[in-house]
Amino acid sequence: MAPESVETTCCVVGGGPAGIMLGYLLARKGVRVTVLEKHGDFFRDFRGDTVHPSTLEVLKELGLLKEFLTLPHQKVESAGVILGDSAFKVADFRYVPASCKFVALMPQWDFLNFLSNRARQFSSFQLLMRHEATALVKDDGRIAGVVARNGEREVQVRADLVVGCDGRHSVTRGAAGLELVEHGVPIDVLWFRISRNPEDPAQVLGNVNYGKALILINRSDYFQAGLIIAKDSYEQIKAHGLDALRADIRQIAPYLGERVNELRDWEQIKILTVQINRLRQWHRPGLLCIGDAAHAMSPAGGVGINLAIQDAIAAANLLTRPLLNRRVSETQLASVQRRREFPTRVTQAIQLVAHRGFAHVFQNPGPIQAPWQMKVAMRVPGIHSALGYAVGIGARPEHVREKAKAVSRPMCVFAAAFVGIGIAATAVAFGWAAWKAWNKAVQAEA
Repeated sequence: MAPESVETTCCVVGGGPAGIMLGYLLARKGVRVTVLEKHGDFFRDFRGDTVHPSTLEVLKELGLLKEFLTLPHQKVESAGVILGDSAFKVADFRYVPASCKFVALMPQWDFLNFLSNRARQFSSFQLLMRHEATALVKDDGRIAGVVARNGEREVQVRADLVVGCDGRHSVTRGAAGLELVEHGVPIDVLWFRISRNPEDPAQVLGNVNYGKALILINRSDYFQAGLIIAKDSYEQIKAHGLDALRADIRQIAPYLGERVNELRDWEQIKILTVQINRLRQWHRPGLLCIGDAAHAMSPAGGVGINLAIQDAIAAANLLTRPLLNRRVSETQLASVQRRREFPTRVTQAIQLVAHRGFAHVFQNPGPIQAPWQMKVAMRVPGIHSALGYAVGIGARPEHVREKAKAVSRPMCVFAAAFVGIGIAATAVAFGWAAWKAWNKAVQAEA
C-alpha cells in the first residue's frame, strides 16, 4: 500500500512547547505548517510545568496573556534553599523587567492545549496527533520531508523545511546524522508527589543536607518533589527498599513527617536521567533542530522549557519570510543557531558549575552547616534579583514583533556576564560549603 501523502511548507516534528509555539507563530503569519505529535494527547506526568516571565511576556505580545492566566496556576515569586541549618532566599522574580514578575506553575498539558487550540484558529495550522516520525525524506542531498506512522498507516509529509522539536531522544536529529556533544552530569532526579499542608513553605524550596538534595515545588495541595541522586544510582536505591527512601526524605525534610508514607510503590516514582548536551551543528539543508533536540538542559531552574520556547520565537522571527517565499537556505538556518547558541552555552556552563556543587554534596553523609562564604554571597546587593533574572528571563530573551527590535550585542553580553557571575559565585559558594562540611566530617572520623 502506497503511503499517504501530505504537502505543507513547514513540518514540525514534536508537539512540545517549542513545536506548538513555533507552529502557532508561523501559522499566524500565513505559513502552512503541520505539527506531528506521536501521542494521542498532551497528558504526561512529571513534565516541566514552569512558565517563566519571559514566556508570559511573549503571550502578552501575542494578546493571549489575560486569557492564559484564567487557567489554574500557582505563582512563584521567589526560590530558596535550606542548606544544613540555614535558610536562604536565592532567586527573587519580583524585579524582573517583565509584565509578570513570577513563574507560573501549570501542568504542561494545559499550556499545550491552550496554545494548540489558539493555533487551530488559523487555517494554515495543522496538528496531527498519533503521528510518530520514523525517518526523513531526502531528495538530492536535501531533507524534503518526514515519514511518520499513524497506527498501521504510513504517512509521508513533504515540506520545504523540517524542524525537529522532538526532544532529547530526537528521531530527526539521529536520522540526519547530526553530531551531539555530551557533557558529563553527576546527577539524576527522582520525581514524585507528596501532599502539602497549608503551613508548609509556599515558594520553591531546595533542601540540602546529609548528602542529599530535595526540591519541593508548591502545587497548591501537593508538592512536586525532586530528589537529586548520584548518577546511575537508582537501581542501588531501589535495592535498599522504599523504607530506606522514605527515611532519607524524612531526614532531609523533617517537616514532611508521616507524609513520606504516601510513597507506597515504585510506580509512584519516575526517574529523570539528566543530560546536558548540544548539537555541534543544528541544521542540514531542509532541516533545523531546536529545543531539547538541539540542546538538552538540566532540570535546574526549570529553564529547559524557557530555552526551547525562545528558540521557537527566534526561528519564527528569522524564517517566516523565507518560508512564505518557499526558499529557505542553509545560511538562514545557520542564523537561528548563531542567534540561540550563545544563550544555550551560557546557561549550560552555569548548570555544569552548579552540578559540580552537587557532586560534593553526595560525598558528605553527615549534617552540614552553611559556611560564612555562603552567607556573605547571599548578602551581596542585587544577587537575588540577578539570579531571578537569570532563571526567569535568561540570556538574550526573544520577543515577537512585526519589526524586531534587537538588543545590542554588547548589552546582551554584559547582562549575561553579570548574571553568569552571580550564579557562578553562588554555585562556587555552594560547592565550597559542601567541601568544607565533608572535610570536617572526615577530620572528625579521624
